[in-house]
Amino acid sequence: MRRQSILTRHLASAALVAVLAAGVGGCQTMSDVTGSIASRSDPMPDDPRRNLEVYGERYRKNPKDVDAAIAYGQALRMTGQRSQACAVLEQATLATPGSKPLLAAYGRALADNGNSQAAFDVLSRAHSPDNPDWRILSVQGTTLDKLNRHEEARRYYASALRLAPDEPSVLSNLGLSYMLTKELPKAEETLRQAYASARADTRIRQNLALVVGLQGRFAEAETIVKADLPADEAAANVAYLRDMLNRKDGPRTASRAAPVVAKDD
Repeated sequence: MRRQSILTRHLASAALVAVLAAGVGGCQTMSDVTGSIASRSDPMPDDPRRNLEVYGERYRKNPKDVDAAIAYGQALRMTGQRSQACAVLEQATLATPGSKPLLAAYGRALADNGNSQAAFDVLSRAHSPDNPDWRILSVQGTTLDKLNRHEEARRYYASALRLAPDEPSVLSNLGLSYMLTKELPKAEETLRQAYASARADTRIRQNLALVVGLQGRFAEAETIVKADLPADEAAANVAYLRDMLNRKDGPRTASRAAPVVAKDD
């Protein structure tokens, strides 16, 4: 049980969520677990449960408090209450129409909850052509990938990269987009570019390990997946990766991996 708990926590935080039941084109549940594309004026405490109390109370006292609504919505997301996050942020956008940070948070919550088309539409209102936000463009790309509109998704990633050249979170999402269409060498090349950045984090390393493993180079994938983890957690990650790649339909059918969303500045 402990091993399963360690595995679940660290694979989720690393954005290595690969399910073998559907085809590569069947991306259904891409979702990040680490951050928000909307900025806040005050940082959130580290304890999501505490955040629910603090920001939930603030929001209930003043539903027009944009920062409280965004932080409360993120706390709900981080504790797995995705539908509730959507409901809270939808009401907040009605109370404060026109708030682009709030629209960004609502769109992110919709994307997490699997409402891809609605998320794309809301995120389109969260920035403007004369003032584009590369973070939002990247998330819009992930929603298009979920809708199997991969070429369109890559145009959004390209736009994001023009605004934020070599941004590792965008490159990682682009690499996963290539993975979804079975263009594994191109996926690896893009993820290695992301991995080379000084700002690359564990999630990007795990995405690279997944794509390397899908090409049959398990020893190399194992080396990548174990990087910077304590021994027991590294072993759990490797065991999961080995099980995934040793299944009957193996590398051909890894269907889903979660994108990386840049943390707030």
